[in-house]
Amino acid sequence: MSRSPIHLITLATIAFSLISSCVSDVVVLTVDNFEKEVGKDRGALVEFYAPWCGHCKKLAPVFDILGTSVKKTKSVLVGKVDCDENKELCTKYGISGYPSIKWFPEGSLEPKDYDGSRTAEAFAEYINNEAGTNVKIGAFPSYVVVLNSDNFDKIVMDKTKDVLVEFYATWYDISGYPTMKLFPKDNKAGEVYQGDRDLDSLVAYINQKCGTSRDAQGQLTSDAGIVEVLDNLVKEFMGADGDEKKAVFAKIQEEAGNLHGSFARYGKIYIKAAQSCMAKGADYARNEIQRLERMLAQSISSLKADEFILKKNVLSAFA
Repeated sequence: MSRSPIHLITLATIAFSLISSCVSDVVVLTVDNFEKEVGKDRGALVEFYAPWCGHCKKLAPVFDILGTSVKKTKSVLVGKVDCDENKELCTKYGISGYPSIKWFPEGSLEPKDYDGSRTAEAFAEYINNEAGTNVKIGAFPSYVVVLNSDNFDKIVMDKTKDVLVEFYATWYDISGYPTMKLFPKDNKAGEVYQGDRDLDSLVAYINQKCGTSRDAQGQLTSDAGIVEVLDNLVKEFMGADGDEKKAVFAKIQEEAGNLHGSFARYGKIYIKAAQSCMAKGADYARNEIQRLERMLAQSISSLKADEFILKKNVLSAFA
């Protein structure tokens, strides 16, 4: 007979899909575009936030869910304003704490304060009451696998995956609930997670233990793709000339050839960047970084965003 179910996340392949690595449907508002987007022919629910604010970070995935659910509703906009970058705008609306959420009725730049619960469902109910819409929070796919005695060993003991399990019912020697336990690829005895249960703490733990480089929104960090031994060789490469530069390039190729797994992919990016620098000159890296930043500012798929961020990170060593 199967035991009570437990939750699992297979980190190496899908954990950050849980966090949401997709392009957000929340409109980024700035001093330049605020009055072009807000106060027109649709109402707007706007979050005024600071990027360093812990409560704002926790609210971000909720607002992303809301933005996706509201996307098809032409009469409502869900937006956000970074108050560190748009101080004049936030001062205008009397923002003194973060996050502050305000509702701008259709055709008005005079907002109402939102004082309700900060769940996607509560936001949707508020929008429906204010705008006469029928927004419903959509059902989003779950990347959490439910485990029982029939599939536990097959999934958790797979030595090709790092696996994080939440035990929330009686199971073996688990005595406190919920208990979270990591089963790394190389240690299937497992280790109990002792850290805080907030999203940022869990993400930091996953990055440390599993060699990943993601932030709490699922985006690659500035460390992603960086290989220390190749970075050191790039410093030599950029300071060399002629035959010496070719010799260092050969070392980059050799070291990149010794890399395995995802690091082999990073090595190829280093090699291509070095080749382009030799062919196109010293300004190549800086110009290419600027081009990639312009591309990242557009609405692109998460896979493309990962590709561009990895390349930009590696190119930073050449710039």
